Amino acid sequence: MLNNIFNENDMLKLQTLLRANKQTITVAESCTGGLVASMITKVSGSSDIFNGSIVTYSNKIKNQELNVKNETLEKYGAVSCEVVNEMLDGVIKKFDANFAIAISGIAGPNGGTKNKPVGTVVIGISDSNDHKIVNVYNFSGSREEVQIHAAKIALKEISKFIQESLDK
Repeated sequence: MLNNIFNENDMLKLQTLLRANKQTITVAESCTGGLVASMITKVSGSSDIFNGSIVTYSNKIKNQELNVKNETLEKYGAVSCEVVNEMLDGVIKKFDANFAIAISGIAGPNGGTKNKPVGTVVIGISDSNDHKIVNVYNFSGSREEVQIHAAKIALKEISKFIQESLDK
């Protein structure tokens, strides 16, 4: 599903690129519930480039494990660029990685609001030098389709980001 966005071959290229440059990646996931980490670890030998990740589904755990400020959560909500930005900072430090993905969203079928409907997902990517890109996406489909779409877009975006970072 959605293999035109990011597929097994793309994952192999990503991991080869990271391995060749002795770089690592980590993930902080909320609405995707560990799907990105699962996709990374489907490849044998991924421990070379992946030390671990964390699923921070609740606000309490976002705060406790990634140091996302309670004030940020209260002011902007868990599904916001501000929270994903702090998730990136927390996860890259926690797992001492070179690159990170953070995802928070509303996969549905409930939980949506007028301002943040079901399918709203915030995806952030960063490196250990604090270069970041955080974007809001609106996906459609079932809960699983929203999760898969978000995971694959995140992996596609981090792949481009890593390639550009290493080309500099």
